[in-house]
This record gives sequence, C-alpha cells and structure tokens, in this order.
Amino acid sequence: MDKPVVIAVAITGSVPRKADNPALPVTVAEQIESTHEAYEAGASLAHIHVRNDDESPSSDPERFAAVQEGLRRHCPGLIVQFSTGGRGRDPSARGLPLMHRPDMASLSTGSVNFPTIVYENHTSLVTDLAARMREFGVRPEIEIFDLSHLHGAKRLVEAGLMDARPHVQFVMGVQNAMPAEAHLLDILLAELRRLLPQATWTAAGIGRNQAIVMEWALARGADAVRTGLEDNIRVTKDRLAASNAELVRLAAEALARHGGRPATPAEARAALSLPA
Repeated sequence: MDKPVVIAVAITGSVPRKADNPALPVTVAEQIESTHEAYEAGASLAHIHVRNDDESPSSDPERFAAVQEGLRRHCPGLIVQFSTGGRGRDPSARGLPLMHRPDMASLSTGSVNFPTIVYENHTSLVTDLAARMREFGVRPEIEIFDLSHLHGAKRLVEAGLMDARPHVQFVMGVQNAMPAEAHLLDILLAELRRLLPQATWTAAGIGRNQAIVMEWALARGADAVRTGLEDNIRVTKDRLAASNAELVRLAAEALARHGGRPATPAEARAALSLPA
C-alpha cells in the first residue's frame, strides 16, 4: 500500500491545437505555467514538445531550452523529458535539443502507421538518437508502438547504446497502430520481462483510452502512469479538460484506488535511475 508511482504529464504534444481545447499550452510561458500547475498537483515528470508560433511542431533547440530553464526554476526536482518524436519534424533535427541535456528523452525504436502518416524511425535514425542520448547523459524512455520495438530496444542495449534498465512506455489506442486491449498489454509485459527484466515501465492510452489504460497499468504494478493534454483533451465525452493539472489530479485519484500515491520528484528520480 501507499506505493509511490511516477505521474508523467505530456503537456502539449504535436497534434492538438487551441481550437481543440483552449487550455492547451503552446507558448513557452504557457507551457511553464501549465507544467507548474501539474507539478503542484502531483506530476514528477514532464514530457515536452515545443511549437512554432503557428502551433505547428518545432525542433527548435532554444525553445526546448527555454521551457527547460523555466521548469527547473519553478518545479524543483521535476524530471524534464524532451520528445524526439517525428510528427511534423525534420528527422535530421529531432535530436538537436538533446545538447541541452534534459534528464530524459523519448526514443521510438521502430516505425508504425499513424492515422494519416507513417511514423518513420529508420534504424540509422534510432541509432543516432540513442548515441546522442548517451553522449549527453540523457536517459531514454523507449516508446513501444509494436511488439517488434521491444526487440529494437534490446538491440540498443546489446550495442552498448543504453544500459539494461531503460524506462519503457507502451503506447496503446493510436488509430492504425496498437489497439488498447488488456490482453495485448499482458503480451507486451511478458516480452519486456523476458528481454529487459530490469526495465521500468508505464503505458499510455490515447484519447478516450487514457483512463482505462492507466487502470490496467496500475493493476499490473506499473512504475509510472502517463496523462496530459497531448494524449487526451477531454475528461468526459462531453467536457474538455480544464488543464493538465486536472488530468494529473484524476491520475492521482486512480493511484489511490490501487493503493498508490504520486511519487515525489526524489522518489521518481530514484525509480527511473536518475541522479538526485
């Protein structure tokens, strides 16, 4: 009982727009403010994308740096995780923000179909991003959209590009990719434990799947849960989320139902093998 669980908040993403939910934080100042509210509600990890002025996805290292600087000032101990995701971003630029040495960065180890595009992660790009993370001391969070991506992660360990204790996130409910079904999570978990038995893990449900995937993850002893406006802009079918903080508070309530509580930043860093 009272197990500390990391609450990761994905505050912005690359797809939602303010026209979808006015609470979406787009500017640097909005992202810092929204993350601070989520931090005070119990989030200990923030997953960061940045946007151009027209709300399109950006890889601008200085925008990432500005968000990180604000979070480190206003949210002591918060784990800052940059996205190296590819929707709307030049593949050659996806790793540029890593030079600012965030605590963590997302790393997809294979390609997958998305609703309207192929999310392409060529082997050479994956290797390059992993090498940059190792160079700058950035811990990867491995994004799993397909069973084969676990084997891609294992190959990175075998190549010495990351250690044997990565943090792994199963992404469920993306249209045309992995469905949000409990038995699939069990299959993925079994393969993770076979391939990378020291890994920590979480699962993300997209859209209306957010709450149910969180419940499945907590029932299976996940080290973390993920919430936030990147994945889901609604609280119910008929009501938009008021903020990232509201979604974090709902996650904390889910933790309590499973005998857990939000990890402090120090506990989150220890759980994910990050320095204090």
